[in-house]
Amino acid sequence: MLIADQALKIWVKTHMYIGESSFLNWDWSFSWFQITFTENPGMAFGWKLEGMAGKYILSIFRIIAIIGLFIFIGYTIKKKNPTSGFIVCLSLITAGAIGNILDSMFYGLFFGPSGYSANQVAEFMPEGGGYAPFLQGKVVDMLYFPIIDTTLPEWMPFKGGEHFVFFSPIFNIADAAVTVGVFAMILFQKRIFPRDAENESLQAKEKEI
Repeated sequence: MLIADQALKIWVKTHMYIGESSFLNWDWSFSWFQITFTENPGMAFGWKLEGMAGKYILSIFRIIAIIGLFIFIGYTIKKKNPTSGFIVCLSLITAGAIGNILDSMFYGLFFGPSGYSANQVAEFMPEGGGYAPFLQGKVVDMLYFPIIDTTLPEWMPFKGGEHFVFFSPIFNIADAAVTVGVFAMILFQKRIFPRDAENESLQAKEKEI
């Protein structure tokens, strides 16, 4: 998941300009799926802490969270009796968190700035250096699913005649990994959450009785 996330981000960063969208003219059933390049300076859905200090705080928080996830996974494997589903969910969340923190840590150092026209595509390792210092890079987003893209009818109150897009966020594979991992834990918590071996043995004895 992490390799796929970084490979797609690097390709988009070095082949597309900000706002460019591919697959716009598909004539088949998946015409609503687009690769649209944008950069996110903060968290999911464009949330951010203002200024360089805010970016540093956000990046350091992400690093601490990733370290905490690794420690928790190790502890769970050694001390608990985890299900494979639980480990997969934790791994998806961890891979997603790592994928986005790599952008913040290194993309500003290794890539030139991305512009808004075809002659402003970012270079890898440009002569003049990258566009931002360590921990100040922007997260690359590109997956866009405008499932419904229409104009609302005039008779609708308040929003009539306005352009409407259902599911407008632009995200990346790392975001998807975190979301899937979290929602899978919520939906299947009774099946995937680890249980102590002692509790399982007691439950088995109770069933025998």
